[in-house]
Amino acid sequence: MPKTDTYQTFSATVPLEWAGHRLDRAAALLFPEFSRSQLQKWIKSAQLSCDGQVLKSKECLKGGECLTLIATPAEDHRTEPENIDLDIVYEDEDILVVNKPAGLVVHPGAGNPRHTLVNALLYHCPTLNTLPRAGLIHRLDKDTSGLLVIAKTLTAHTHLIRQMQKRTIKREYLALCQGLVTAGGTIDAPLGRHAQMRTRIAVQEQGREAITHYRVVERFKAHTLLRVQLETGRTHQIRVHLAHIHHPIVGDATYGGRPKFPREANPDLIQALQNFHRQALHATQLGLTHPVSGEMLAWSVPCPEDMLHLIDLLRT
Repeated sequence: MPKTDTYQTFSATVPLEWAGHRLDRAAALLFPEFSRSQLQKWIKSAQLSCDGQVLKSKECLKGGECLTLIATPAEDHRTEPENIDLDIVYEDEDILVVNKPAGLVVHPGAGNPRHTLVNALLYHCPTLNTLPRAGLIHRLDKDTSGLLVIAKTLTAHTHLIRQMQKRTIKREYLALCQGLVTAGGTIDAPLGRHAQMRTRIAVQEQGREAITHYRVVERFKAHTLLRVQLETGRTHQIRVHLAHIHHPIVGDATYGGRPKFPREANPDLIQALQNFHRQALHATQLGLTHPVSGEMLAWSVPCPEDMLHLIDLLRT
């Protein structure tokens, strides 16, 4: 059985420029590994103090205060464990790394209450129901495949979240995009919710910082295979950024539009492009520092068969 933590203490100093922020807003920014609703519960139960004093959520701060949080795991009985096969790449007492297939939703939601990665994780390791987001440190879109790391203890979760904040967790993707990319580069364009279509993300001047690095792996007649590295991890970041530079990912109906075919494309390739109904995006490499041993670890998994088949057709 994996080890668990009964509670853990976190401390953070409120930046001076945050003067006037409400306590709950400052807490959400300083402790992003926990949901706002969970932080609200801890504020009400006096588990979050400000310079040793218990405040209400709506009270405003002056800046410079020290917030201390006593985080206690609370079991989530709303998500049912399900016996769904997991492609486990690595596992020990502290972390779990899986290779998520395309088509599998990560978190349960209104439209997907069951048959998600979280349901599968809770069956494989029931104690994950005591951790924020079942131990997930980051996520992949439903139709993106590849590597994900999951913390199995609160201590590991905290360490990995800190690594994510410091941008020391290395995540690399393979993306098959439309058009010929002449050279590698960096896309530095802030992202936020689309003003009219709230399920979509768009480049916005007032959005959150988003930085994507890419380099060319292979060029075809009218497509390019890119290796993409995330510096930040915003929702739909790679998909929106590549569409922003007019090289949307193949199969991305949300940001890419209709498929485009090379001149003189053979029927097999045309059919394959028409029938590729997901974004051709795969999280191929993951690197991090083990949260307990301090050892540098890295994993790599090849593209799934559907992407490999499409790449082979483009080569011919």
